[in-house]
Amino acid sequence: MPFDAMSDKSDDDLLAAYASGDAAAARALTARLGPRVFAHAMRMLGNRAEAEDVAQDALLKLWRIAPDWREGEAKVTTWLYRVTANLCIDRMRKARSGPALDAIPEPVDTAPSAAAGLQAQARAEALQDALNQLPERQRQAVILRHIEGLANPEIAQIMDIGPRAVESLTARGKRMLEALLSGRRDELGFEDDDEAQG
Repeated sequence: MPFDAMSDKSDDDLLAAYASGDAAAARALTARLGPRVFAHAMRMLGNRAEAEDVAQDALLKLWRIAPDWREGEAKVTTWLYRVTANLCIDRMRKARSGPALDAIPEPVDTAPSAAAGLQAQARAEALQDALNQLPERQRQAVILRHIEGLANPEIAQIMDIGPRAVESLTARGKRMLEALLSGRRDELGFEDDDEAQG
């Protein structure tokens, strides 16, 4: 089946087609879900190389279970977010218990950029720094709810907890983020935004 014809297929249909030997279905599903898995891992870990590894591992796990996938038991995306989150949590735990090696930062793009671009980058870095300070479960709940835009019932499935626990984790995580970022409003240019809106 041509790659273009697969865009209207569901995730379940594409996974079943891959399990039946259709390599184009795997490419279509990877193109659809790969960026979302990577973005989720990046937000959880704050490290591009680690996030790429996790995204690759999560998709490999999906391909391995494809022949045994039972449609209707869970959404492919829900299963994939859960696997991704678990892989991220495993890496974070190993990093805490392993030798303290300093991470090598990503090379900085030296091309000149607009002031707005720099400010957006500073805000994104501040948010990632604050996310990194949240407890793992709060971080996961906040990312899934407020960054990935998932509903509480789906987050509850991913995290294997009840919807009220999701609400509690999300609320506590959001309060902690606000506390961590509240003293940096001027530095991040949010006062300018407030004045422009006011």
